[in-house]
Amino acid sequence: MANITAADVNKLRQITGAGMMDCKKALVEAEGDFDKAIEILRKKGQKVAANRADRESSEGAVIAVVNADKTAGVVISLNCETDFVAKNESFVKLANDLAQLALNYTTKEEFLAAPFNGITVEEKLTEQTGVIGEKIEIGSFERIEGALVGSYIHAGNRIATLVSLSGAAEGAEEAARNVAMQAAAMVPLALNEEGVDAAVIEKEIEIAKDQLRQEGKPEAMLDNIAKGKLGRFFKDNTLVNQDYIKDSKLSVSEYVKSVDASLTVTGFKRVALA
Repeated sequence: MANITAADVNKLRQITGAGMMDCKKALVEAEGDFDKAIEILRKKGQKVAANRADRESSEGAVIAVVNADKTAGVVISLNCETDFVAKNESFVKLANDLAQLALNYTTKEEFLAAPFNGITVEEKLTEQTGVIGEKIEIGSFERIEGALVGSYIHAGNRIATLVSLSGAAEGAEEAARNVAMQAAAMVPLALNEEGVDAAVIEKEIEIAKDQLRQEGKPEAMLDNIAKGKLGRFFKDNTLVNQDYIKDSKLSVSEYVKSVDASLTVTGFKRVALA
């Protein structure tokens, strides 16, 4: 029987993040062979993952990061089952490490297949499922590119946003963060009118018409009045038309142009836990 020291156990714990007792048991079973011990822990993770596949992973940490030249950003959610795990320091660190890696990829599929500390991201998630004992997965993966990209993470890591602007004029970096904060707080459906799904518009018009009929308005007037109400819907639900949260006298579009006349908001991504 191999002599398993505390230093050996700690080394395996640092590599895998598994608990001390799990690491000791794996090393004993592997007769001191580190590679075999790591494989034993991964197989444990696969077993736990299979047993918890049907569990809901509605808690977690949402992280947004931007590259060094601020021309691209990603926002991911690392999901788990309980709030207790979501607030764990090592879990949040893993979410941040994965978000930094995600900057190098354009799709969730590519990201999950990416190398991470000698294994793939997907394998790391399976490993952590065994370590933590909860279903761990990447829920959302969103990427944005632009002349200047800003990010915002709401306290508690439950909401994160990215915003792209048309240029990198003086003050644009702060403006991008402010608009990202707006997107986090005000939950826009789309960037502008063109981004709203036609089915959503049709539904809003029908709702408006029904309300007008109940008010006794003549049928011939319904279309025009409903279109007016639709304008209010766009103002409330599209990012560039919303009232700017720090100065309601301005729309978001007007705020951005007050920073630099040539600036426009070109896109945004918002990820939130349910």
